[in-house]
Amino acid sequence: MNSLSRFRILFAAALAALTLSTAGTALAQATAPSPEPVAAAPAAPVISLPPATEVVSNPYGIEALWKQGDFIARGTLIILVIMSLGSWYIGIVKLIEQVRLMRDGREAREKFWKAPSAAQGAALLNEDSAYRYLSQEGIQAAEHHEGTLEEQIDLNNWVGMSLQRSIDAIAEKQQNGLAFLATVGSTAPFVGLFGTVWGIYHALTAIGIAGQASIDKVAGPVGEALIMTAMGLAVAVPAVLGYNWLVRRNKSAMAGLRQFSSQLHMVLLAGGRKDGRKA
Repeated sequence: MNSLSRFRILFAAALAALTLSTAGTALAQATAPSPEPVAAAPAAPVISLPPATEVVSNPYGIEALWKQGDFIARGTLIILVIMSLGSWYIGIVKLIEQVRLMRDGREAREKFWKAPSAAQGAALLNEDSAYRYLSQEGIQAAEHHEGTLEEQIDLNNWVGMSLQRSIDAIAEKQQNGLAFLATVGSTAPFVGLFGTVWGIYHALTAIGIAGQASIDKVAGPVGEALIMTAMGLAVAVPAVLGYNWLVRRNKSAMAGLRQFSSQLHMVLLAGGRKDGRKA
């Protein structure tokens, strides 16, 4: 056998061995158990967050006016606040006084005229009642008329003058504080106008410094001017309305007091004539 035949036999043997090896490997893979599928992990729940609200501070409000304003702007603002607080305080106090005076008038109509005498009727009224004060002044004037220089004046005029003095004192007390409301109502708009002029001055100054009238340069001063104008009106309008309302209620309350005084005057004169006093 020559060398070529030997080479062919060896090549065929090697090819057969390679074929058997490949077939064994494929058979082993086919018979091997397939791995179990791995369960997928559950997805995490998606949490929806609310949209974040952006807090934007107002750079042209009252807080900014106080922080960025100079001493004149702050002083004007303080004056307007004092005017407003004073107006509301006086208005509430005067309203309480008027309600009390009207209540005393109803009490006098129910109790005083049912008493057997003026002195006993006055004793039935409250100690701080204006009607009791008026009754006591009239009774005192009628009782102390004789034996003094006052006797030279007839009883009618003397008692009338005493009652009128008492009414004037009560009316003056009722009018206290109303002048402040009138002053605030007439001057608060001009105080606010002063703040407006000062804010416009700042706006013109900002324009002159910047060399151009951009909105960011004049928005602050112009906003300051508008706030001052609004505050002046907000202070003045309640003061004017409160003043007119309280004055009208004062007239009604004092009319009832004067009517009571006229009736008391006639009662005291009738008692004086019965006692033989000069009328």
